[in-house]
Amino acid sequence: MNLSTAQVDRAVGVLLGTATGDALGAGYEFDSVRLGPGERAAMIGGGLANFAPGEWTDDTSMAIPIARVAATGADLRTDEALDAIAAGFDEWYADNPKDVGIQTSQVLALARRASNDSPTTAATMTAAARSVHERTGRSGGNGSLMRTSPVALAHLDDPVALVEAAKKVSALTHTDPRAGEACALWCLAIRHTVLEGRFPGKGEFRAIASAASDDPMFWIECLYEAVDGPPSRFNPNGYVVPALQAAWSSIWHTVVPAGDRQPCEHFADSLDTAIRIGNDTDTVAAIAGALLGARWGGSAIPSRWRTQLHGWPGLREPDLVRFANASVRGSS
Repeated sequence: MNLSTAQVDRAVGVLLGTATGDALGAGYEFDSVRLGPGERAAMIGGGLANFAPGEWTDDTSMAIPIARVAATGADLRTDEALDAIAAGFDEWYADNPKDVGIQTSQVLALARRASNDSPTTAATMTAAARSVHERTGRSGGNGSLMRTSPVALAHLDDPVALVEAAKKVSALTHTDPRAGEACALWCLAIRHTVLEGRFPGKGEFRAIASAASDDPMFWIECLYEAVDGPPSRFNPNGYVVPALQAAWSSIWHTVVPAGDRQPCEHFADSLDTAIRIGNDTDTVAAIAGALLGARWGGSAIPSRWRTQLHGWPGLREPDLVRFANASVRGSS
């Protein structure tokens, strides 16, 4: 698969879009700050964990281990790749992150104890996730969807491998099948958008849902509900299904401006819509940002935001660009 310059730019936009949406939404999470009428979302920092302006949260930090492994050209379905991702999650957790979801924290803490100071493997982490699910009866939070975008870049050439990888990476912390299906669906949408330069239409989303799930009508109805809107319907959005719906609804219901500023404006306007939904704003904006970046490319993300991006483990915009470029080469 030989990618054009525009396709590579869109692939770069996937990671930059994830981090931008994440950092932009961080200051507004759970109504830390509310946007007033006519006020635009900005990288204000703050939020529940007092992030610096432009600092990404756990959403992007957990995507980093996946992106690092994808950048090696690895097949993310393999034990070796999954072990490396699990070790990366453990490394992040050991650094006492400012922000970590309850479900993910329970899994990573249990996996660490089970590893007895040895490197945490994918098998150990997946078993810990199953144990937490069995104990609590739920593991369908949005925590695996928020970090899933690098999987799409690792398997641009193979949608079957993409679905398998997305579900396996999701299952490291989230046992609920809906979480894995949501990751597979969103990664397939990202793949389509990077390659085709347009968002999936209704017919294409039907095919994507069929590839991602044994129950495609569930997801087709969810996507149609998101199109019917309004975006504000999808609050709260801590569960994976309304989180995905909120992200898609924010994109669908934002008008694409005409003229030379079209890419930058639709990217920014859609994230503003996502953040106005409220509740888990950094996660919804990170999910939406990945697909928006896949459509408009890294070059369309306003430089005032790109240059502020930073976060665990001491990375900035050029590092995300490097990971994306290397991932695309690995999948070609």
